Amino acid sequence: MISVVINIAAVLLGGTLGLFLGRSFPQRIGDTVMQGLALCVLYIGISGALQGQNTLIAIISIAVGGALGELLDIDGALNRLGEALEHKFGGGKTSLAEGFVSASMLFCVGAMAIVGSLQSGLLGDHSVIIAKSVIDGIAAILLASSLGAGVLFSAAAVGVYQGAIVLLAEWLEPLLSDAVVAEMSCAGSLLIVALSLNMLKLTKIKVANFIPAIFLPILLCLFIK
Repeated sequence: MISVVINIAAVLLGGTLGLFLGRSFPQRIGDTVMQGLALCVLYIGISGALQGQNTLIAIISIAVGGALGELLDIDGALNRLGEALEHKFGGGKTSLAEGFVSASMLFCVGAMAIVGSLQSGLLGDHSVIIAKSVIDGIAAILLASSLGAGVLFSAAAVGVYQGAIVLLAEWLEPLLSDAVVAEMSCAGSLLIVALSLNMLKLTKIKVANFIPAIFLPILLCLFIK
């Protein structure tokens, strides 16, 4: 679990630094940084989505995953959690829920989180997660400077998600073939695209309701080749 601890520490350190930097930015500079960050997030999402090898799996994952998320009201639950945290710790220029969801999606979605955690759990090789931690730390600085303290709470999501993969690595390895990881990254990256559009204030997509779509390729790849 040392790799997970390192990743969590990187997010917390980068997020804390970003908070201090963000408070020194005038509003107009903060808005410009936010727009630039959203464009970078869009690029990350498009790049990841192109890793997919089966369009049908992506379509079914997004459609069914969105329906499941809507039934479970994941977005509503996360927003209620964010409001509770905001009430307890105080709000900022953006809601805690927005920062938490945005950062969690970026840090948890992608091949590095899955493959790195598997290598860490199976082989004791932490190199991929350490590299990811450096990237996440830098991203946390930028995110927290624009989205506020909610980014810090995403460290908990990183711990739960990657920690679960590390602990269950021996059981998950047969299920997470290269094809499955590629399709999971594709579905997750489509959500990152949606996230970037929200950040640009072009849409109001309930991105969190599509989270089940990330995991559906594990099942779909058994039946769709």
